[in-house]
Amino acid sequence: MTTATRTTRTAGTPPVTAPSPAARLPPTASAPSLPSLTGLRWVAALLVFGLHVRNYHYFGGAGDRYATWAFGPGANGVSFFFVLSGFVLTWSARPKDSALAFWRRRIARIYPVHLVTAAIALLMAYTLAHQTKPEPSQTVANVLLVHSWWRPWWQTLNPVSWSLACEAFFYAAFPLLALLLRRLGARGTTALAGASVLAVLVLAWAETHHWTAESISANPAARLPEFVLGAAAARLVFLDRWRGPGLEASLALAVIGYFLVPQVTPGYAATACTIAGFALLIPAAAVADLRGLPSLWRRPRLVRLGELSFAFYMVHLLVLRAGTNVLGLSPQFGVAAGLAVTAGAFALSLGLSWVLYEKVERPAQRLLLGGRRAAEARQAQQAEQALQPARTGPAPGSSRAAD
Repeated sequence: MTTATRTTRTAGTPPVTAPSPAARLPPTASAPSLPSLTGLRWVAALLVFGLHVRNYHYFGGAGDRYATWAFGPGANGVSFFFVLSGFVLTWSARPKDSALAFWRRRIARIYPVHLVTAAIALLMAYTLAHQTKPEPSQTVANVLLVHSWWRPWWQTLNPVSWSLACEAFFYAAFPLLALLLRRLGARGTTALAGASVLAVLVLAWAETHHWTAESISANPAARLPEFVLGAAAARLVFLDRWRGPGLEASLALAVIGYFLVPQVTPGYAATACTIAGFALLIPAAAVADLRGLPSLWRRPRLVRLGELSFAFYMVHLLVLRAGTNVLGLSPQFGVAAGLAVTAGAFALSLGLSWVLYEKVERPAQRLLLGGRRAAEARQAQQAEQALQPARTGPAPGSSRAAD
């Protein structure tokens, strides 16, 4: 595969060919960090939270209409996570990494929080009112992250974990995908990205026209094209062959797509509205970090919230479900009371996400990965040193894009 290059010129000197990020990295080094992607994770998690607040009917009347307008399409935040996951995993992939090492890191990253929140959900099912008690087979399927393959099981225990079952399938397929991307080259990768978008559109059309026996919105195989699209975009950025619009234009397209969601049939079809905007926004944010361009999303507080976003995503619905024992199933408050209750649920969810992150997620990664973190830190430092001569503008930051 030919490594992409770009040409730069300084006044009075002949053209100088500067190698792409792929060529400048040491063979064992990690790619440079992309903090804006971590900040964007928080926005996606917040959209999902808003959707669930709306679904639990915290607001009545005009408040409900505003909540529906702002957060009715919030389920597409999960589509953003799928595209982002493909991008970040491809961006941070190590050329000589083994499949077992990759899978070990992914298990250490998501499984401890999944097990803890599944245990909390199981405890709630047997101690609180308004909770559905899962069957043993449903519990086992959820713990093993295979429950999204069968529609009757997809929202057992902690309902948001259906997306983790999709991610588990993506992780299983990723070593082969990474090998394919390394062999395709820039043109082949661009074709793969286009095929992924086409697959999303075809699947959306098929569900809308009832070609599928049941909804495919939670089916891991149906969501794979979003992950592949993110991976292809990352490879193009890595080869310095990404030619998408800038961060502001990409954000505008993503927002337009988000508010188009109510115009289509509910379900998988909503993915078709936002897939192009998300596929442009994520690499645009990455390019902004690499080139030191302005980016709202890499502000330190937003990056910190992005680090908590996985734990927040996993715990917030449990907080809302537990709240039904105090608030009832459909409280429909006025605007002021609804905002107050929403703020309380948000604060509690954020506090618990901090506990999960600091007391479960990070310690479990240290325990399961051992001394590998120190080696990864050294590799990241090598990457920064290798890329430093080619940088212009301020350094993009030190926080690594969480995935």
